[in-house]
Amino acid sequence: MTFTSTDMIALRRDLHLIPEVGLQLPLTQQLLLDALAGLGLEVHRGRDLTSVVAILRGGTRGVAGDGNVNVLLRSDMDALPVVEETGLDFASTNGSMHACGHDLHMAMLVATAHRLSGMRETLAGDVVFVFQPGEEGHGGARMMLKEGVLDIAGSRSTAVFGMHALSYHLPTNHIGLRPGPIMSGSTLVRVTFTGRGGHGSAPHLTNDPLLAGAVFVPTVTSAVSRATDMFDPHTLTFGSFQAGASYNVIPDRVVLLGTLRSFSTAVADRARGVIREVAESVARAHAVDVEVILTEDTVPTSSDAGEVDITKAVDPHNTHLLDRPISVSEDFCWFLKEVPGVFVLLGAQLPTSDGTPPASNHSAKAVFDESAMDVGHELEVNWAVKRLELA
Repeated sequence: MTFTSTDMIALRRDLHLIPEVGLQLPLTQQLLLDALAGLGLEVHRGRDLTSVVAILRGGTRGVAGDGNVNVLLRSDMDALPVVEETGLDFASTNGSMHACGHDLHMAMLVATAHRLSGMRETLAGDVVFVFQPGEEGHGGARMMLKEGVLDIAGSRSTAVFGMHALSYHLPTNHIGLRPGPIMSGSTLVRVTFTGRGGHGSAPHLTNDPLLAGAVFVPTVTSAVSRATDMFDPHTLTFGSFQAGASYNVIPDRVVLLGTLRSFSTAVADRARGVIREVAESVARAHAVDVEVILTEDTVPTSSDAGEVDITKAVDPHNTHLLDRPISVSEDFCWFLKEVPGVFVLLGAQLPTSDGTPPASNHSAKAVFDESAMDVGHELEVNWAVKRLELA
């Protein structure tokens, strides 16, 4: 069954019209199931999330399903709670948006499933196509690993492959990869100061959690920077300070939300310890209580050096070694902790009419060059073929 570039673009746009957030994505799941129908794949749905896993049995090694070597390709599925502002003809209207390019990822992987299905007799093993919900901070990867996705084909996957399109940072059709970390690990930081509120005219009668929070942010930012080697990149950023609603009322409670990012688990461990120490010290100084919740959302996304060499050899024209990683995070890191593999970045950058920098992933104005899907899809196909031959 032929699945053309036009079909891939059409599927991407259909997916873009129905963005869903989190772990339960029934419309997206059904659209993928329909797009994969008729290919003779073994299809599995997730138990606790609306994932889709489709297994293609290759034809040249052993009995299908009986310990065949297999490789795994993964696409994420979920969108973001962002109101789209692109003005595209196929822009979403439901208050959510595929602002991170996951619609491109799904369309490419469906096209790859179609293409490899037509080559099944020549494949040196099986291919596992994974469509994963909940990448955007919802723990989808770890849930799928817990459900046994790495062993679902009958034996553990030999290698894993992930890809992410970028609406900025890389030129269109430029595939970036590197051995070791390519994306940062992320810890979600939630710090709650609780005191005794009161009237703004008499702060001496209160235990002011707002002041504690205001002192905490610059103090902890400085402390983390001083506790970490300057040659170990990291950043601690707070994006939310929730406190009170009135000019003259000191609140009882303040909640701060932020992220800690680094490319080293040792750096993250040290920084998390500093965050706790500073929060407790500030709380004591201001006679308030504090609760610190640090959630390791991701670890650094790190590609195996040998797998990078294999992937680069598959497409030496479009693949380029990056000088340094990028500081966003990706939960494919949990797959890479279990099985050797590679994660690549696909440039899908459209030039702007006025020469300004293009909107980044997660922006309400993020747009992607759909032509890049041809290069990404071709890499997926050729990687799967070559990786099975080398297994």
